[in-house]
Amino acid sequence: METRRALHFVFKVGNRFQTARFFRDVLGMKVLRHEEFEEGCKATCNGPYDGKWSKTMVGFGPEDDHFVAELTYNYGIKNYKLGNDFKGITVASSQAVSNARKLKWPLTEIADGVFETEAPGGYKFYLRNQSPPQSDPVLKVTLAVSDLQKSLNYWSNLLGMKVYEKNEEKQRALLGYADNQCKLELQGIQGAVDHAAAFGRIAFSCPQKELPDLEDLMKREKQKILTPLVSLDTPGKATVQVVILADPDGHEICFVGDEAFRKLSKMDPTGNQLLEDAMAADKSDEWFAKRIKREEAG
Repeated sequence: METRRALHFVFKVGNRFQTARFFRDVLGMKVLRHEEFEEGCKATCNGPYDGKWSKTMVGFGPEDDHFVAELTYNYGIKNYKLGNDFKGITVASSQAVSNARKLKWPLTEIADGVFETEAPGGYKFYLRNQSPPQSDPVLKVTLAVSDLQKSLNYWSNLLGMKVYEKNEEKQRALLGYADNQCKLELQGIQGAVDHAAAFGRIAFSCPQKELPDLEDLMKREKQKILTPLVSLDTPGKATVQVVILADPDGHEICFVGDEAFRKLSKMDPTGNQLLEDAMAADKSDEWFAKRIKREEAG
């Protein structure tokens, strides 16, 4: 499975302005591309909404060799209820720690040189006050699972991930497709995994020819397929094929054909400006501010 790679995690964001501030100014990521869509996505990339939405990819470097964040914004939706499904993303960057201090962004030291902070919307990030041990500072994404053994069977035996570490006592396991890529950490919790409305999605790529086989495997194993193999169009860019799966706890997993995705995910030097223009043209913030004032007055 060496040819598979971890791509990004999808966050639903309510406040694009504050979110951009966190990812750009605190973490120090760059806007890699920005895309606007007039209607909902066939693979529900933006969640179960069918209106106008946007997608902004941000990362420490190009999507070809960095794990990035996909920020999806549904016009008119200001917040999403958080579940207990997403436990956080761990980033090794002394620069991010220093940025957060400078901007007075709330930081809590939870271990020696490890700080917990939150992106707008309540998404947790763990900043390690060190230089990145690999070319990509994003080290791991942590997701909650209700039965570690069952999840390991799914991610390792069915999806072909290598198990790097496993700690039964702490109910944790670390998996990945390659040593130098962002890892997936599974964290066992008591009770059920609740995705609420803010639920995200983790994306991987594989050679396009493997997608039908992956779908067949999931059918044979009676695993959940949320979106059977489908082609997704992005205005003016490459069309990609994806299949969307769900693990035993309902975590959404996107597998995309690698060849077309590399074309689609080319860095767009105008991405940052496109995001700025979209935020400037978006009057829903003003509308909400007026409505809240009216409600408070009333």
